Parts: sequence; C-alpha cells; structure tokens
Amino acid sequence: MKTTQILPENYTEILTVDLQKDKKLAIIVNVLAIVIGVLMFAVKCFFLPFFAIFDMSDGLFAYFVRFGVLLLGMVLYIVLHEAVHGVTMRLFGATHTRFGFTGIYAFAGSEKDYFGKWQYLTVALAPVLLFGVLFALLELLLPLSAAWRWIIYVLQMINISGAAGDLFVTLRFFTLPRSILVRDTGVSMTVYAEKE
Repeated sequence: MKTTQILPENYTEILTVDLQKDKKLAIIVNVLAIVIGVLMFAVKCFFLPFFAIFDMSDGLFAYFVRFGVLLLGMVLYIVLHEAVHGVTMRLFGATHTRFGFTGIYAFAGSEKDYFGKWQYLTVALAPVLLFGVLFALLELLLPLSAAWRWIIYVLQMINISGAAGDLFVTLRFFTLPRSILVRDTGVSMTVYAEKE
C-alpha cells in the first residue's frame, strides 16, 4: 500500500514503538548502538591503530582543524540524517513533515501520513545507506592520511551505530504483512494492519 492521509476503516492498530516511553526498548536500542560502535571501532583498530588520529606530524593547526571538522561533521550529520528521513517521506507523498529534538533523540516525523511497509522501510534506511556509501567512498577514494581516515571513520561509526533505532524498526517491521501502514510522529511509530 502507498502513502495515504486517511487510515482505511478496515485497519486496526497492531503495534506501537515508542523509544521515549518504553524505557526497556530504549535501553535495548542504546545497547545495540554501543555494541555496533564498539565492534566497528575494534575492526578499524585491527587495520589502522587509533592513536593515528592524534598524529601531529602535519602541525598543531592541522591537528585542531581535524577535530574541528569532526565536531562540525557530527552536528551536521545529525541534521542531515533527519533531513534525509524528511525528504524521503516527502518523496513518498507525505503532506507534512516535522523535525525536532527530544533531548535524547533528534527526529523527523509526519503525524498526518500513513506509509506503506516498503515506503516506510525505505524512509527508515535511507540515511544510513546514503551516508554509509558516502563515508565509505570518501575514505576509500580520497588520498587521506591515517588521521583523516579515522575522522571519516568516526563519522561512519556515528552513522551506523546512531541508526540503531532505524535498524531495529526495520528488523521488527520486516516480518509484518505487506499491507501494513505506519504512522511515524517522529518519537513513536504506530503500525496498522487489516482486520482479520
């Protein structure tokens, strides 16, 4: 089913995912994010020692520029991640998107729209896939020093581990019927299915 602004009469709520209210689920998702980040860090350290990020052989100014780029990149990434969610929602026919920050999570949502299963899974995965490819290409194709490769990789770690909620929702919704509709307000997702 495609994006609609009207929930069909023969649909009923079957599942709600709310990381703000469900503390147990929030802990699970945050532990998942930490595990992903630690594993990615360990794998990279096997190929490139982490201390390379602190290399000052190109001067103190370049050292601080790298960390400035990392901090700016982290902030920009969060904004752009949510922007990609919002743009993807709009591409699938959302009539209204809103953005915000809860103090714990940044979000993009649409209170007036119901997304079909495959549209919603695409919305959920779009940022992690787009930035995953972008960061991988930057690291592989640019002639970067070890320190700069670590800066790019830290952004990649934030991309993938920070998408733990999106990955969790994707796995959770993947086995649900094809005809489900999902309403994502930004802080919670409600799934509707046809009444049996």
